[in-house]
Amino acid sequence: MNEIIRNIEAAQLKAEAPQFRVGDTVKVYGKIKEGNRERIQVFEGIVIKKQGGSVRETFTVRKNSNGVGVEKTWPLHSPNVEKVEVVRHGKVRRAKLTYLRGRVGKRAKVKELVK
Repeated sequence: MNEIIRNIEAAQLKAEAPQFRVGDTVKVYGKIKEGNRERIQVFEGIVIKKQGGSVRETFTVRKNSNGVGVEKTWPLHSPNVEKVEVVRHGKVRRAKLTYLRGRVGKRAKVKELVK
C-alpha cells in the first residue's frame, strides 16, 4: 500500500521545485480562475514558515497590505503556483518567524543576507 501511494506522490512532484528559505522575500505567481478566464496574480512577502514534506510541503508568505497583515499558505508542488521568485535573501536564526505577526513597520523587517 505504501509503495502505491509513494509512486502516485512522486508523479505529482514538480520537476524543479523553487529553492528558498524562511526569511526570504519572495514573489509567488499564483493562478486565479475567474469564471472561464484564468490569470496570474503576484503575491509578494516574507516567507514565515515552511512545513511538511514531499507533495504535502507548504509555505506561508506574509505581507502588509494597507496596514493590515495578510498571510497566505501555498502548496509548493501545486499546479496553481506558477513560479516562486526570490527577491531578497533574509538573515534569520529560526525556522518559524511567527513573531513578525505582532510587529509593525520597521520592526517587522528581516535583515538582508549579504553573500
